[in-house]
Amino acid sequence: MKEKMPSKPIISHTSKVRIRFVETDPLGIVWHGNYIQYFEDGREDFGRHHGISYLDQKKYGFATPIIKSSTDHKRPLRYGDIATIKTIFIDSPAAKMVFRYEVFNQDDDLVCTGETVQVFVDQIGEGELWLTPPDFFIAWKKSVGLLDE
Repeated sequence: MKEKMPSKPIISHTSKVRIRFVETDPLGIVWHGNYIQYFEDGREDFGRHHGISYLDQKKYGFATPIIKSSTDHKRPLRYGDIATIKTIFIDSPAAKMVFRYEVFNQDDDLVCTGETVQVFVDQIGEGELWLTPPDFFIAWKKSVGLLDE
């Protein structure tokens, strides 16, 4: 009988944003470029909640610029809607942070999905790209159950 490997935990966080008038276009729907901002709102909430915020990274001398982003629009959001952003960390052995996003309207309809990829660069030196995960990131992954102690 084949032994089942224990599954990794799903590390996610949910946050809410109210759609502001300035975020809509002349049609009264959210302009497509604003979804990237909603992803950032979700990612920042995720980081603060799980102890891997931009300020936490900076404390260790790193920045994590986005090198790739994608969105898939399914339905519109409108002025006054309350959007729920689910931010999910996608584990990878590489020295990068991958987040997947699901944005829902107040009726719980999926309106947008997306993904961002961030890499680690050294803020102390010349901004060099790290090809191996930094120690603080490995420690964080252990603390949330993605790596064994």
